[in-house]
Amino acid sequence: MGRGKLRIYLGAAPGVGKTYAMLSEAHRRVERGTDCVVALVEHHARPRTEALLAGLEQVPRRIVEHRGAAFTEMDVDAVLARRPAVALVDELAHTNVPGSRNAKRWQDVEELLAAGVDVVSTVNIQHLESLGDVVESITGVRQQETVPDEVVRHADQIELVDMSPQALRRRMAHGNVYQPDKVDAALSNYFRPGNLTALRELALLWTADRVDEYLQQYRKDHRVSTIWGSRERIVVGLTGGPEGRTLIRRAARLAEKGAGGEVLAVYIARSDGLSSASPKELAVQRTLVEDLGGTFHHVVGDDIPSALLEFARGHNATQIVLGASRRKAWQYVFGPGVSATVARDSGPDLDVHIVTHGAAGRGRSAGYGQGHGPAHVPGPGHDPGNGNGPAPGYRHGLPAASRARLSRPRSIWAWAVGVLGPFLLTWAMAGVDDGPGLANDMLLFLTLTVGAALLGGLLPALASATVGSLLLNWYFTPPTRTWTIADPENIVAITVFFAVAVSVASVVDVAARRTHQAARLRAESEILSFLAGSVLRGETTLDALLQRVRETFAVESVALLERPDDHTPWTCAAHAGPGRPPDRPEDADVDMPVGDRLALALTGRVLPAENRRVLGAFAAQAAVVLDRQRLVGQAEEARRLAEGNKIRTALLAAVSHDLRTPLAAIKAAVSSLRSDDVEWSDEDRADLLEGIEDGADRLDHLVGNLLDMSRLQTGTVTPLLRETDLDEVVPMALGGVPEGSVALDIPETLPMVTVDRGLLERAVANLVENAVKYAPDDSRVLVSASAHADRVELRVIDRGPGVPDDAKERIFAPFQRYGDAPRGAGVGLGLAVARGFAEAMDGTLTAEDTPGGGLTMVLTLSAAATGTPDRTADRTTDPIHRQKAGHS
Repeated sequence: MGRGKLRIYLGAAPGVGKTYAMLSEAHRRVERGTDCVVALVEHHARPRTEALLAGLEQVPRRIVEHRGAAFTEMDVDAVLARRPAVALVDELAHTNVPGSRNAKRWQDVEELLAAGVDVVSTVNIQHLESLGDVVESITGVRQQETVPDEVVRHADQIELVDMSPQALRRRMAHGNVYQPDKVDAALSNYFRPGNLTALRELALLWTADRVDEYLQQYRKDHRVSTIWGSRERIVVGLTGGPEGRTLIRRAARLAEKGAGGEVLAVYIARSDGLSSASPKELAVQRTLVEDLGGTFHHVVGDDIPSALLEFARGHNATQIVLGASRRKAWQYVFGPGVSATVARDSGPDLDVHIVTHGAAGRGRSAGYGQGHGPAHVPGPGHDPGNGNGPAPGYRHGLPAASRARLSRPRSIWAWAVGVLGPFLLTWAMAGVDDGPGLANDMLLFLTLTVGAALLGGLLPALASATVGSLLLNWYFTPPTRTWTIADPENIVAITVFFAVAVSVASVVDVAARRTHQAARLRAESEILSFLAGSVLRGETTLDALLQRVRETFAVESVALLERPDDHTPWTCAAHAGPGRPPDRPEDADVDMPVGDRLALALTGRVLPAENRRVLGAFAAQAAVVLDRQRLVGQAEEARRLAEGNKIRTALLAAVSHDLRTPLAAIKAAVSSLRSDDVEWSDEDRADLLEGIEDGADRLDHLVGNLLDMSRLQTGTVTPLLRETDLDEVVPMALGGVPEGSVALDIPETLPMVTVDRGLLERAVANLVENAVKYAPDDSRVLVSASAHADRVELRVIDRGPGVPDDAKERIFAPFQRYGDAPRGAGVGLGLAVARGFAEAMDGTLTAEDTPGGGLTMVLTLSAAATGTPDRTADRTTDPIHRQKAGHS
């Protein structure tokens, strides 16, 4: 049985109605037929709360003796023996009486959850462990009973029970919270209006942060790349120029106009080290943005507009603030500049503000010379304008060292000179009756090879040398137009030509790599010196600090490893970056010990020795801010490997049974038809042929879904998106189900959707065939569609046995057949393929309960903004669009 789900009612103070809301929820669940019991509820003699306990089954409490007195606590064993579907456990932060099974009630709840029991509980904001100091500074009271933040943060649902301070004080005055003799003291101390207002704000902000975490996780799980303007996030592009302070202040004013606004200042250093900002000015701007409540980010990249837009979309920003370009008028011949490019490519979901300033149009050196440090000198391909520092290849701080060190235009020219140049030279010299001679011909071809090496390095030069040698042999070495070389001296000449060309190309390539390495080390040292001060001041959280280390050193991942003694294996305390952390510091590319029990491990590349001093400061700071956060990288890796083994095992089972069954039927029918011992009647012969056709169709369905799943897992499905009417595609997907088994309800007023017609047809066919397979014989599957804002929902509704909540996600996994689906009904890929196709079209596929019983598949698609359906467009020739949908 899976782990139970935890729902928490969170309140700002006692008396806001958490327990009342929890009991009301219990009554609603009992009315729906849910097995719900009261494991422990403290009503504190409040009449209305006590009245709600009537009608609910209560598990008897356990009596605990302590210092001659009897106390009652929740009886965990009794609840586990009763094994209800839902248990109500009040006051999650409560400390149990000494001698109890666990020290804290939240530990009792963890046992219930581990046993598969859903738990509904309550907690006040002042009982969260991380907020103890804040609450004490507000109320003057130190909370002794606390619960770790991660216990509440990892709850499946958190519902804030809110009440204004005035309403809560009126409730207390009426005697609904405390006994009359305690009301006056409470109202004049802990429940003062100022205290309640501060606690309420704390609860609202904490809940808003959790909601933002859920939103970011949802966007990540559903691969949502568009920006959702749930709150104002404003990205400020900085260059280290004097206009940065103006931009930061303007962004802060914009953030103040909306509740919960956030400012993110970003400076992106070029990975080639050809441009540098004033460290002093950047330090001043960083202090300014932090004083205004924002955050500063220092990352590595090469293409300014792409980097800014990717950073903004990655952080779900809604606005970008850039400075007006400092270019002079003649410099616009090199391109439109960063500001114009960002505004052009931002799309409808990002607002771009171009802010004027005193240095606009006065050149890159404008504004310097008054103590701001050196000018930001632009490198090749770098916009000398607004300096909103960044660049192509930016991947939220991933190292740029592994990317191409040459620009794309330069690489294209290198291949053109190296490959096309020899052909053009041959064509030019072929028209000359008396050529310059073989020696001069070789020098001309060698010139092209050297040019290719200077432009593009080793590979274009090798290609040029190879092509030039072949052309010299065929056209210019007697006898011509043959691969034969009559004169041995010519053989030596061509060999020397090829050797010289390869040698020159190798030398140029090594020089380019060394130059690039030196430039990158220079850029990294600038970042380290800039961030040294902030590292010494410290970071608020360990995750943020490790992410800053990752951005600063441009490494792939950073892990903080710890162990209790020298004989215990290392464990990961925190990790930032993709993949799993190293098992030991020795396994990392760089390790920085912090005492005997902690070590900071960096993977991705080896850092030069001069950087270890600053890395040591980072490691010491990480040791200071280390708390109870733990990452589960190794567990996630094990789960991934186990899932791969499970899929491979299921595939073997499918091949050994589901594919062999129709093959065996086909072979038996063919063998019977070929038999000379039996005279088959026309009717028997028709039955055998029908069996062969049915077996072939089943094989076609099974193999089609296997191929589709293989394409989805390898990422080779490329959708051809176009505006389409659903009523054109959905009817075509019903060819594989019996006539009359499906009812359609697709309004004519429904907006068009942006989809791949073939993929949509396959996805809908799989959903419909799966629904028909499980629907009762006396009911029809309903396929309906409706529009919601910029999305269109297609629902496939059946009245079958349905699927429990804990299995609704598992049915979309490959090779999963829920319940007692017969062998041979498919290999369990239909729903997995349908979800994969939906996500490939920027859609989603989820499962819901059908009211009254059954299962509803909800396919959500993007509505087309404008346009009419392309009714005359040819269907793509991709085989995946021409195969019929298989069964799940």
